[in-house]
Amino acid sequence: MRVLAAMSGGVDSAVAGARAVDAGHDVVGVHLALSRQPATGRAGARGCCTVEDADDARRSADVLGIPFYVWDLSERFSRDVVDDFTAQYAAGRTPNPCVRCNERVKFSALLDRALALGFDAVATGHYARVAPGPDGRPALFRAADAAKDQSYVLSVVPAERLAHALFPVGDAADKDAVRAEAERRGLAVAAKPDSHDICFVPDGDTRAWLGSRMPRQPGAVLDADGAVVGEHDGAAGYTVGQRRGLRLGVPAPDGRPRYVLDVSVTSNTVTVGSAEDLDVDVVAGEHLVWCGPAAPVGARLGAQVRAHGEEVGCELLEAGETLRVRLDRPVRGVAPGQTLALYDGDRVAGSATVTSAGRS
Repeated sequence: MRVLAAMSGGVDSAVAGARAVDAGHDVVGVHLALSRQPATGRAGARGCCTVEDADDARRSADVLGIPFYVWDLSERFSRDVVDDFTAQYAAGRTPNPCVRCNERVKFSALLDRALALGFDAVATGHYARVAPGPDGRPALFRAADAAKDQSYVLSVVPAERLAHALFPVGDAADKDAVRAEAERRGLAVAAKPDSHDICFVPDGDTRAWLGSRMPRQPGAVLDADGAVVGEHDGAAGYTVGQRRGLRLGVPAPDGRPRYVLDVSVTSNTVTVGSAEDLDVDVVAGEHLVWCGPAAPVGARLGAQVRAHGEEVGCELLEAGETLRVRLDRPVRGVAPGQTLALYDGDRVAGSATVTSAGRS
């Protein structure tokens, strides 16, 4: 096959490209320039958008002996990931930008361009596996290394896209094995540190980053009974489950910490309560995507609401234009905008974007 290897400049994508070459594919490396103003040094960056990262990717391609290009997808990334991230927070939701990047950039914009150029598949360094599903079509499965599994952030990729996806490191025993393999291959990125989530927030201060892009309007912080217990500097900067930075003027009656239970941009209020108040066991969602055969109502599945969260058993209550599941046990702090990934064993059954969560 003709394979386009997406090379971020990190060790995982470098080894993925090497394994694609070993498999006998005709491989071309490409680095995605996603930042319009890439940092020139890693000290001020958390992701994979620096000039040094592009240089690392090029050096890895040289070692592998494959052609290498840099594609500028910064406009698409800015519109579909960064602007979407801001808009979702402005609407009181909590999105996962890595999910959006995989959905709209790597397995939409990049894959479309690759197919148009005659490539058969795109290979990435994700820790996940593609194998035949129950209907014989390509399906997404968890990685061999549960600690590094990234199937959650790929759960929005539909089956027809998975048919053109390769995840060569998905069967790696662990990250140490991948680093050791990179060292044996003479790849200089073998010991390179991992990138962090939200690559476009350089210092990791998401609230400050959002505050510089959205108008701030002070408002009331309320307790579960509606009493004012503090003031915020803009509801959109808060997220369900948040504990720090609440600046509450009235302590809880029992003296225990309080957490954000709800964010309303309509009333510009933030509601806080106890940790137990965050427990939910019914989750509803929209934009349902099946990664294989659609599961019937009543099906028993696994549910995961965070990239590194624990899977919880659930019953599928509704699966049409909207989705609704009942969890076997409560999960804490599920926010609108998060991705709900559904599993059938190790296979990703599908996903939806959370619209609400509550108690049965």
